[in-house]
Amino acid sequence: MQEAEPILFCWSGGKDSAMALHVLLQQKQFRVTGLLTTVTEGFDRISMHGVRRELLQRQAESIGLPLQEVFIPAQCVNPIYEARMEAAMCAAYERRIRRMAFGDIFLEDLKAYREKNLAKVGMEAIFPIWKRNTRELAADFVKLGFRARATCIDPRSLDRSFAGRELDEDFFRDLPPNVDPCGENGEFHTFVYDGPIFQKPIRCKVGEIVERDSFVFCDLLAEETVAT
Repeated sequence: MQEAEPILFCWSGGKDSAMALHVLLQQKQFRVTGLLTTVTEGFDRISMHGVRRELLQRQAESIGLPLQEVFIPAQCVNPIYEARMEAAMCAAYERRIRRMAFGDIFLEDLKAYREKNLAKVGMEAIFPIWKRNTRELAADFVKLGFRARATCIDPRSLDRSFAGRELDEDFFRDLPPNVDPCGENGEFHTFVYDGPIFQKPIRCKVGEIVERDSFVFCDLLAEETVAT
């Protein structure tokens, strides 16, 4: 029997990552060895999504996979981002990992960008949910029992009232026709706190909603786990 190939997963903490990881964990040819996430220095939050590191770490703990954080400065320029990601990829290569997985769905330029950067260090990319219908993907997300909240909203695409909302059937039904159901064009970002990939839910509550750098962020606060 062929041994499962070790791979690294580029984890954002959001719904697309969760769906892609869910697919990978059911495929016997791969063995996910860890989660790789970019964190913004100074803010201690998942880059772009704006989620606190504490919640990210609780996600990794509940999933049961090691977390590798790549720290980047605020307003990070591409050369710095690429250099730090390349260092992380080289470290993975030294651990005999030759492929990295992503939750991208249909952005061809982003797919090409990732493939080009991985090729520099002799690695390849995997896209488990590539070209999936995003409306069907959103419906499956709810059907599978995943639970998430919108943590970052682009107010040019969505009303700020979507910030902090639960990603349930009503959320997806209320999205304007011009907004992709999975927010693949950057209309919104999310934090997944429960679902089939987790051993236990990540307890969190909605905090302050703020506008920063032309985006609306909902601050999620970790709640203490109640001992049973």
